[in-house]
Amino acid sequence: MAVTLDQTIAQKQHGWLSNRLASQTFWVLIALGLACLFLSFATDSFATPKNIYNITRNVTFVAIIALGMTLVIISGGIDLSVGSVLCLCSMVLAVTMNAGYSIEVGIAAAIGTALVVGAFNGILIAYLDFPPFVVTLGMLSIARSLAMVASNNTVVFQFGPDHDQLLALGGGAWLFGIANPVIYMVVLALLTGFVLRWTKFGRHVFAIGGNEHAATLTGVPVKRIKVAVYMISALSAGIAGIIQTGWLGAVTTNLGAGMELQVIAAAVIGGANLAGGIGTALGAIVGAALIEVIRNSLGLLGINAFWQGAFIGGAIVLAVLFDRIRNFRQSE
Repeated sequence: MAVTLDQTIAQKQHGWLSNRLASQTFWVLIALGLACLFLSFATDSFATPKNIYNITRNVTFVAIIALGMTLVIISGGIDLSVGSVLCLCSMVLAVTMNAGYSIEVGIAAAIGTALVVGAFNGILIAYLDFPPFVVTLGMLSIARSLAMVASNNTVVFQFGPDHDQLLALGGGAWLFGIANPVIYMVVLALLTGFVLRWTKFGRHVFAIGGNEHAATLTGVPVKRIKVAVYMISALSAGIAGIIQTGWLGAVTTNLGAGMELQVIAAAVIGGANLAGGIGTALGAIVGAALIEVIRNSLGLLGINAFWQGAFIGGAIVLAVLFDRIRNFRQSE
């Protein structure tokens, strides 16, 4: 029987709608919108320009790292070291500039440090078959210890001759009054989304997470891709560290402590599957945004800030539950 044009369009529309309704990112985005709408009416200070500015700026640091973490999770791995890598890269930048070097040299040193750390993690995991949890947990401790050694466990707040340039880089608003970190986040999200959706590298990352053995048999360079995703994860932490240093105007050795949990939560809440093979750049951004709105709303609603961990943990459990229900329905 011939299929009419109207039937074809209807099938495509139905498929698009079904995909949206089955998407965890879609429902988290709806929850984010409803939360913002509720808070706008429940409080007088949520929807103010200053608070919106703060929320969008604060979300960027977790979101940028969550983009790199999403690639790792899609490949079937995990990276627990990102908070400490952020601290180490921030400290390398600060100490280098404090010694009188230019901002370009400082940023190059920080980026180089991130890539070396990521390569170290990736090589141990991909070529020596170490468990990702063990390797990155060890790096969590090593990187923060190196940050303490580099600074002699002191606060660095003088950044040499390019001090003001660094502060403008992280704390300025060069385009239409939008905080610079937000612009960096959007650009990196678009780049990550393009890589995952349109490049051979992105398809290989999904293939490894979906079935590593099958990916190997089909000629995917699994080991090199794994090293690359851990380098990207560390690089995203390094970039976030550079931006956060410019925003804060000082670096301490407890910078980024516990951040890895927020980053993993952002990726998982946004739809990344810890079993591998599933995840999007948009999901990482939406998950990070929901976490920041939760954090921001607690103070506005007069709720004890100590409840933050409970709310975020609950969101993670709900995200995993949603994924389990979706898988169960697909298997029927």
